[in-house]
Amino acid sequence: MKTILITGATDGIGRETARQLLAHGHRVLLQGRTQARAQQTINALNAAPAEPVWGDLAEMRQVLALADQVRRYTPVLDVLLHNAGVYEHQRHLTADGFERTMAVNHFAPFLLTQRLLDLVQASPQGRIITVSSIAHQSGRLDVNDLTFARRFDGYAAYAASKLANILFTQALARRLAGTAVTANSLHPGVIDTKLLRRGFGIDGAPVADGARTSVYLATAAEVSTITGQYFVDALPATPSAVARDEQLAEALWQASVTALHPFLTP
Repeated sequence: MKTILITGATDGIGRETARQLLAHGHRVLLQGRTQARAQQTINALNAAPAEPVWGDLAEMRQVLALADQVRRYTPVLDVLLHNAGVYEHQRHLTADGFERTMAVNHFAPFLLTQRLLDLVQASPQGRIITVSSIAHQSGRLDVNDLTFARRFDGYAAYAASKLANILFTQALARRLAGTAVTANSLHPGVIDTKLLRRGFGIDGAPVADGARTSVYLATAAEVSTITGQYFVDALPATPSAVARDEQLAEALWQASVTALHPFLTP
């Protein structure tokens, strides 16, 4: 039995991923924006062993509090699954000064990974999985303007954040080389979720399809040593050329460390 943290697990792909992993007998720490939402989801799933953890991922102090909750539940985290994501039509700055899309989709996973990495390293086969999107192919990143102060477009911001997911994963995999921890990203498919309907105004495939690759990367023995890869339909795929730019990945990593400095320091 693996202990697995899933962010954004109160609806959509995250909820279905939690359901499938619980059905396979794993222990799930199910994250929602509030304690009530996380607990309601567990109750609706009639899920055990599942534990509620919570925090608004747009606020970095709440990300830190979420990490502290996880630590109270377990000394070992076998899988850290970054599933939460938002699509914003308007530019909103968070209390920390981050643009909300990047705060939830990139900065929160970056910070949560840093705070929980030792728990993942305590696992014999630690895995860090980040849900990206095929939208990354349209993404462009200016590491000097991660708040989109010069120009904001909802789709461009979303695509940039999904590009950031892959760049972060690849930079993380390089840093974890030689350890038992792997880092991979994925495109779940065009899935019928609240984000898809709100952001793109279309319907998609069933959420069971969207959970497939996340469940595969979290559990399959054959990917236990594969790292730094991008997966589609549970198979390795080639992301965009920009997503394979190591210099950009390193620049984003350093920009993220700088932006998150107040939260990364003890």
